[in-house]
Amino acid sequence: MNLLALETATESCSVALLAGERLFARSELAPRRHAELLLPMCEEVLAEAGLARRGLDAIAVGCGPGAFTGVRLAISAAQGIAFALGIPVVPVSSLAALALQAPDGDVPILAVVDARMGEIYAGWFRRGADGLVEPLGAETVGPAADVPLATHAACHVVGSGWSTYHEVLRSRLGVEPAWAEGDRYPQAVDVARLALPRVGEGVAPEHALPVYLRDKVALTLDEQRRNR
Repeated sequence: MNLLALETATESCSVALLAGERLFARSELAPRRHAELLLPMCEEVLAEAGLARRGLDAIAVGCGPGAFTGVRLAISAAQGIAFALGIPVVPVSSLAALALQAPDGDVPILAVVDARMGEIYAGWFRRGADGLVEPLGAETVGPAADVPLATHAACHVVGSGWSTYHEVLRSRLGVEPAWAEGDRYPQAVDVARLALPRVGEGVAPEHALPVYLRDKVALTLDEQRRNR
């Protein structure tokens, strides 16, 4: 199985290639440079693996939630490559990919991404028997103070939402997280890991759709003044 994975929903731009048992990856924290970096990264991992595009069996893509432009970029690139090759696309939650970076253990995982405008994208997950993660509920967007609660016990928290809103989230959770790391972003390596068992569920390129959770990209001038 040769699987190419793309993830650009946040500040991190990353690509991963699973070529049989081998893994090749590129990742760079480069806000506003994703469009410049994404396709060259794809070519780099393919070249490193000695694999032509026509040797790919599927494309995995982080479908969001995240930055509007970043999510659209990854989806568009995945659709274009898959359509040209006649192969399926496996959409993967960017929050699930982020949650996969939390430590192993039977502890609920809260993945949080700073959504700007005073809000976070949030999703609760748990580690499955296969070592991957599965959702505990619907993904949400809203103020950190309103993040849904999936546990009253200690949990793991991962993602930029913790860096920005750790005090609010700590108060909301009511307990100190067992582990928390804010300097983490969804990565294509984890998108690939989550997609691999689901390649058989891949969809036609035109059915790989972005997940935004909200349809507003900026505050109005009045809202900006009120938030000062």
